[in-house]
Amino acid sequence: QVTLTESGGGLVQAGESLTLSCRSSGRSSSNMGWFRRAPGKEREFVARIDWSSGWTSYADSVKGRFIISRDSAKSSVYLQMNNLNPDDTAVYYCAAEIRQTPSFDVSYWGQGTQVTVSS
Repeated sequence: QVTLTESGGGLVQAGESLTLSCRSSGRSSSNMGWFRRAPGKEREFVARIDWSSGWTSYADSVKGRFIISRDSAKSSVYLQMNNLNPDDTAVYYCAAEIRQTPSFDVSYWGQGTQVTVSS
């Protein structure tokens, strides 16, 4: 079993930055990442990182603006979000054991943290 605890959401203005954190406890997982659900939309993939290699993958909508990283000693992943815009407003979910087959299948979810970007 894996438990994911997120933090770092909040309200920011367009153009500002925000960093989300997610700490994992329990058994180790091969990868972790972030998804988001905007109001009235389905949950979508944002980014993921492989624990052992550090390989990363991003959604096209955030590529070049968001950076995912990991800290193995703290069993944590981070999502640095730069140049935020109102379209980034969503509940952001931390995820572990992510498989793409080609749709995404996730074994563990965090509780979600709200990110609101005002214009």
